[in-house]
Amino acid sequence: MIARSVFLTFAISGFMAMAQAAPSAPSPKAPIVPVTDVDMPVTMQASCPAQVKQGGLVVCTGPAGASVYKNAELVTHMDASGIAAIGIETSEPEGLRISIDSDAGAMRDFDIQVEPRTDEIRYLSGLDCDKVDARTEDQKAHAARSWETKAAGFARYEAPTVDAIYFAKPASGPFSSPFGPKRHYSGTSKATGASCTKVSVHRGLDMAVATGTDLLAPLGGTITLADPDLYYEGGAIFLDHGWGLISVFMHLSAVDVEPGQTVKTGERLGATGNTGRTTGPHLHWAVKWRPTEKSAGDGFYIDPAILLTLEEVRADGDEQDTTD
Repeated sequence: MIARSVFLTFAISGFMAMAQAAPSAPSPKAPIVPVTDVDMPVTMQASCPAQVKQGGLVVCTGPAGASVYKNAELVTHMDASGIAAIGIETSEPEGLRISIDSDAGAMRDFDIQVEPRTDEIRYLSGLDCDKVDARTEDQKAHAARSWETKAAGFARYEAPTVDAIYFAKPASGPFSSPFGPKRHYSGTSKATGASCTKVSVHRGLDMAVATGTDLLAPLGGTITLADPDLYYEGGAIFLDHGWGLISVFMHLSAVDVEPGQTVKTGERLGATGNTGRTTGPHLHWAVKWRPTEKSAGDGFYIDPAILLTLEEVRADGDEQDTTD
């Protein structure tokens, strides 16, 4: 009996020892989490110019579709080729920051030096007041119809039809009146005999050219307005270049294009003239920049003379980068 008890005790102890010595089942491994772009610094290729003049244009390059901010306000996006244009007001303060934000979460800031401008004050007397403001009921009705036509032309936003921003002169001839001067007008209305005074800023660049001079597209784009008889402008053409930029040509003697028509850089659009409210034959060329992000406002006119000095900018170009 004693021997059997010892045997059972030994057997039970041996079984327990074997159980304790048996290896445990392996625990499941933790899943391997790959390192994502969020965990690593994201770099982005982008460029903007180091400086710009008041009334000019900043042209930046970056990833297609990236959001572009001007002093923390969203104003536009990079187009499909990676180009964006940002207008600079004539009163733009010195501190200008352009920020480019890609879909990948990368952000780059460009602090751009703003060069000030000085515009003249001019006094023009002895004018026909009917050329300054609409006076009669017929004139007012004509001006109202023209306003609606112009508003429709500005309301259209066309995509670029060219792959680079590079402006050329729209006519062969000298410049006669610059963009920017404040003009003080005074005179008498031929229709009513009443005197008038008015102050306005010249928002275009005038060229002294004879009636019938060829008008050429300074940059390719899409026609959004073509009208031979606006009240103030006379024969007029609006040419949308994309990037929010639209050229306005006034006082034309011939309008040879139609709304919706696509034209190439250097293509003939019509002929210069002396139509509308003008004091002599010339071409008035204005360029308006409109933020493509419409919540940022309707835009403003910029200086065409500055546009003519810009170097060609392409998405794969070597535009100088500013310091972040």
